[in-house]
Amino acid sequence: MTIRHLRIFTEVCACKSVTGAAKKLYLAQPSVSLAIRELENHYGVKLFDRIARRLDLTEAGQRLLAYATQIIALFDDMERDVGQFDGQRVSIATSLTIGTCLLPSLARQFSRIHPEIELHAMIENSERVIEGVLSNHYDLALVEAVSDEPQLLAEQLMPDELAAICSPGHPLLLNKAGICAEDFAAQRIIMREKGSGTRELFDSVMLVHNMKIKPFWESANTQAIIAAVSAGIGISVLPERLLSEALAEGKICKLHLSGISFKRSFYLIRHRNKYLSPAAMDFMGLCYNLRKEKEEKDVPDLNP
Repeated sequence: MTIRHLRIFTEVCACKSVTGAAKKLYLAQPSVSLAIRELENHYGVKLFDRIARRLDLTEAGQRLLAYATQIIALFDDMERDVGQFDGQRVSIATSLTIGTCLLPSLARQFSRIHPEIELHAMIENSERVIEGVLSNHYDLALVEAVSDEPQLLAEQLMPDELAAICSPGHPLLLNKAGICAEDFAAQRIIMREKGSGTRELFDSVMLVHNMKIKPFWESANTQAIIAAVSAGIGISVLPERLLSEALAEGKICKLHLSGISFKRSFYLIRHRNKYLSPAAMDFMGLCYNLRKEKEEKDVPDLNP
C-alpha cells in the first residue's frame, strides 16, 4: 500500500466513479481498478458497494477515507516543508471584515518576529475560507462563522456586531423608538453575498423573526454596498468595524432597531490534523494576545 494507492482511492471517492477518477488522474481505467483491488486485498475488506454504475463507500471504505485524507495532507505538508525549507512560509486566510480590520496589524507584528518568513494571506468570504482550511490550503484562518465540520478546531477570539445603515434623510431615521423587524424587512435591502459570515448572520437572525429576506441587491464588495446605501438605493446591515469612516463623513447613518440584534464572534480555526510550524504557532500567539488585550479593555475599572 503506497501514497499512490491512497490518492487513487480518494479520487474515486470524490468522483464516485472509476472512470471519472481515471480521467482526473490521467490514468488508464484498468490501473485505477487495479489500485482499488490491491487496497481491498491488502486490508481484506470491501471498500465500495457497486450498485448499477454507482460506487457507494462501505463502512470500511469510510474509515479508510478518513485516514487517507489525513495521510495525504500530512504527506503534502512534508513535501512542501522539507523540499522547500529555504522558502518557508505561513499561509493565513481571513474573511473580508477580519482581513480589513485585524489582519494588517497581525501581519505587521508577525513580520517583526519573523522577517525571514513569508506570510501568505488570502481574503475570501467565510465559506471559501473554511473550504480552504479543510482542503489543507491554509495553516490557519480567521472567520466570523463557526463551522460544524468535525475536522476543524475553532477558538473564539473576540465579539463583533453588525449595524443597520441607511442614507442621510431616510424616512426610517424619524423613528426614534426603534424600527421593528416587520418595518425593517419591508425596505429594499442590500446585502453581502451568500457564503459570507455577514450574510449568514443576517439570514439566521431574520429567520428567528420568521422572515426570509430576499435582498434587493447583493455584492461581495462592502464599499460598493456602502456607496449604494449612501445613494439612497436601499438599506443594509454591515460590520460596525467597517463603517466608522463613512459614518464620520456623514455618508450614511445608523438605524436604531427594536428587538433585533446582530451580534457574533471572530474565530481562529485550523484543521484538527494539521501540523503547524513554530512560525504558525507564533501567529496563533499573536491572535491570543489580541484576545487578551480585548478582554482587558472590556474589564471595568473598579478603582477609579
